[in-house]
Amino acid sequence: MKVISYNVNGIRAALKKGFIDWLKAANPDVLCLQEIKAQEDQLDLSVFEEAGYSYNYWYSAQKKGYSGVAILCKEKPNNIVFGTGIESMDFEGRNLRVDFDTVSIMSLYLPSGTNSARLEFKFKFMDEFQEYVTELRKEVPNLIICGDYNICHEEIDIHNPKMKGVSGFLPEERVWLDTFINTGFIDSFRFFNKEPDHYSWWSYRANARNNNKGWRIDYHLVTETLKDRLERAYILPEAKHSDHCPIVVELKK
Repeated sequence: MKVISYNVNGIRAALKKGFIDWLKAANPDVLCLQEIKAQEDQLDLSVFEEAGYSYNYWYSAQKKGYSGVAILCKEKPNNIVFGTGIESMDFEGRNLRVDFDTVSIMSLYLPSGTNSARLEFKFKFMDEFQEYVTELRKEVPNLIICGDYNICHEEIDIHNPKMKGVSGFLPEERVWLDTFINTGFIDSFRFFNKEPDHYSWWSYRANARNNNKGWRIDYHLVTETLKDRLERAYILPEAKHSDHCPIVVELKK
């Protein structure tokens, strides 16, 4: 079972850059998207269906052209859950989950802390999300939370570890992510790869991507209950439809 997560930074823009051809070649069983920046009625869903994803689910922000997540599936899920039921986070369309027989997969887009107000919102979101997932796992023990967490976990995950005053690498953010993982999750990429210089996001400034001056802020966090099913986890930096790139986890079915 191949699961890909990809912050596309606007699905309509990505479609103009060959996204569908890439999707057909990558051929995941499940694709989790973040930052779709579109309402469902603004999309021609037939292009996804023709690519083999008849089951596609879209959870947009109330604000047009902003945020939003989606999940594309080859097989029909048993259950689809839009949002978390927490009003303070759901209006921005940041969480969508599909449940299969032996695993549930979530597409998460955690806020960035671009200014003091958004940073406060981000910390509130993180606290509420942790409570939500703790309760959820009592009913859904086999969970993969895919997505853009907007946090580098450790120094190895950022090209310049001295950037300690920037949101995405603040000590408080890193502590939160560390605590969240330690509640019973596996960072699937680091489970297989301990090497530096692997990133999933690059600034558009200063030729950062060509120089690989990036951040690893996208994750497949997999519950420890799925540890024996993990086969591979890797990053696809050659896919260039966004300032992020896709990340992949493969599990035994």
